[in-house]
Amino acid sequence: MNVQNNYFNFSVLGEAPTHQKVRVSIHASAINALYNEALVAQKADTHTYGFTKGETPLYYIENNFRPHILEHLKELFFSHCVMGYLSKSLAQHKIVCASEPLLHEAYLEPQKDAHFTFIIPQVKLEKEEKWKKLNLRAPERKNYKDLDRQVELFIKEELEKAQAEENASIFFGDWVCCEIELVNRETKKPLLDQYKDQVWIKISTEEADLELHNLFVGKKIGDTFYTQSNFFQDYLSTNLNMSYLMHITVIDYIPKAYCSFDLFKRHFQLKTPREMHHKLIEVFSYRNDISQRRETVEATFKLLLKHYLLSVPRNLLEKQRIQVLDAVQANPDYHVYKAQSDFKERIAQLAEKQLKEVIITDTIAYQENVSICHDDIASYLNLIKRPRTKEFVYFDLPNSKMQGQEVPISTEVLKQFCLREKTLNQVIYSLVKKN
Repeated sequence: MNVQNNYFNFSVLGEAPTHQKVRVSIHASAINALYNEALVAQKADTHTYGFTKGETPLYYIENNFRPHILEHLKELFFSHCVMGYLSKSLAQHKIVCASEPLLHEAYLEPQKDAHFTFIIPQVKLEKEEKWKKLNLRAPERKNYKDLDRQVELFIKEELEKAQAEENASIFFGDWVCCEIELVNRETKKPLLDQYKDQVWIKISTEEADLELHNLFVGKKIGDTFYTQSNFFQDYLSTNLNMSYLMHITVIDYIPKAYCSFDLFKRHFQLKTPREMHHKLIEVFSYRNDISQRRETVEATFKLLLKHYLLSVPRNLLEKQRIQVLDAVQANPDYHVYKAQSDFKERIAQLAEKQLKEVIITDTIAYQENVSICHDDIASYLNLIKRPRTKEFVYFDLPNSKMQGQEVPISTEVLKQFCLREKTLNQVIYSLVKKN
């Protein structure tokens, strides 16, 4: 089993009861192109005895910096190419990943194909489509008239914001989709012909992201520019002070200024204003501090977990437990939760529940051939712009910040989170429709 393009190849090396071993290979021509560019970039930043800065001979750079440059290139290819291609390939081959892929080995040398080998943790699930035989009585809304007025006011305010929006360019709070292409610093020709890394970036309002603001605020769809900014250099690699020239193209952006009801209706396949109103009620109607939407999701997974019996390995549970604990510690009420006598037990239960939900959802997604396109990502990001509509999102985005600063998220990685959300919506629709 393998997938190829001009530079990359994906193959499954073997399968065990608890995991699969897969490999992403990169053609030697790509390695050579970036290796040579890395030598030039290192030369530009090196000042050695007897030579002015930037004039050190390349043979000296290669002889003295080779091990550091190779480690740097491993990180660069991993960030710029491998993770996106791996995510795409796992989805194409419908390989359910029970936890994050583990990098097992990375081999990279000039004049040779590079290999990145991963361990894909797996939990076997019965392939029988049991969920199609189930039905769900969705929790009902509260019958307060005030809820309808709240929804009407929300719709009115967002429509007014959309009509008043005159800034048809990127602004603070927007999500931006762009393509990154590494180019030769002298000729500006692509280093990897016909390869571009597509990412999404949130334009935060934090002062720490000033460089990001300068790059994107005021830009429009279709704008292109060249940059050697530290923001993108750090995305490629942090272990060497390199300075690559990159060609950036703005593909799309999701404005924070207003909630797009066109995207909202597309996300839930709604056709009429009445259907949209009815759907929005789900995040305005609360019972015991839990929205109708969240009640519906919890009831759906409770039903699915009863019919899909799976056992999760202890090492995966421990890894997930640590992630859950990290998330809870960031909550202002952490010390209140921690004081509870059953705190550790609840954390462990939540970790197991989350793992099983992801495994079941991904399995159904691949069984049903659910696919994700650009508009699905846009619809997802449109929902998380408002506290109310964010309640519709069950599977949170990967963290878009590192050390307090925004970082790019690969489109292919983001697709996996959107795939789960889209699959969950389809399952809920199918289960409820039977009543």
